[in-house]
Amino acid sequence: MSPTRRTVLKWGIGGGAIAVAPGITSAAPARADTPSTPGGQPTDSWLAHLPDTVPLTALTIPGTHDSCCQNPAYGTEWSHTQNWGIPQQLTEGVRFLDIRCNGLAGTASELGIYHSSWYQYIRLQDVLDQCRSFLAAHPSETVVMRLRNENAGGQALTDTEFCRRFNYYLDDLGYRPAFHLYGWPALSTARGKIVLLADFGFPAQWGLISWSSGTNDYMITQDTFDTVGLDTKGQLIINQFDQAYSNPASAQMYVNFLSYAGGTWPKLNEQYVMDHAVYPYLSARTAQHARFGIVPMDFPDFHVNVLQMLVDKNFV
Repeated sequence: MSPTRRTVLKWGIGGGAIAVAPGITSAAPARADTPSTPGGQPTDSWLAHLPDTVPLTALTIPGTHDSCCQNPAYGTEWSHTQNWGIPQQLTEGVRFLDIRCNGLAGTASELGIYHSSWYQYIRLQDVLDQCRSFLAAHPSETVVMRLRNENAGGQALTDTEFCRRFNYYLDDLGYRPAFHLYGWPALSTARGKIVLLADFGFPAQWGLISWSSGTNDYMITQDTFDTVGLDTKGQLIINQFDQAYSNPASAQMYVNFLSYAGGTWPKLNEQYVMDHAVYPYLSARTAQHARFGIVPMDFPDFHVNVLQMLVDKNFV
């Protein structure tokens, strides 16, 4: 039987999260000298300087695409999208994570982080623990998380099974208090929480914030990731920036992926798009306040200037 909204609402809180298993590759620790943006915002706590009343949908939120894909040995260079681990991403100002799961081999109820069928040697509970630790140390902040059923390879899960496992995390492992589940919140509600964007199962039935790679009631997304060529991809990014800027009061979240997988390695694609579209666009508008929504990218360590310009868009 499919899980229902009532199931998600009524299930109680279980015990604590389980410990990291031996052999799990841990993320690189965040550096001690927390940087500031050109506008003077500390990247580990930039949301602290915005009013509680601001809706999340009114912000520019830098993010990462395939947030846990750090090691080309766990797939290929084609699946390598990040060098920073989750703790450093958050410390450097990232506030959106793209988390993609299949069933974890050898377990009855756990989820592992995957890029397609390639396991990234980190489990969902490890990611959630990293987020909870960051938010405990930075209670002014939030983490917006797309949680996706990757549905690939030998560990692919049906919608019903993915939902059952997610409820296992919420209640049996005790992660429910870490989440904000229903509707776009204001910062006062989002602070200290993981805001869930459900890319699995039955989000409309549950009343969750329902992910769309196109347009729905919750978001307007640009996620063209292959076939069109890099110059066209750059223009699509600019068009999405312009559309978001022109609709500052929209109740939908704009989502604008800077990542591109066609033709050559993601890091080379990202460099081209940054050099030819994103950086010229943003640098020409540094004095312009803008609500660009969620902006996921590959390799923000190579593009710290763009990451920090996106943060500063909230303070111009």
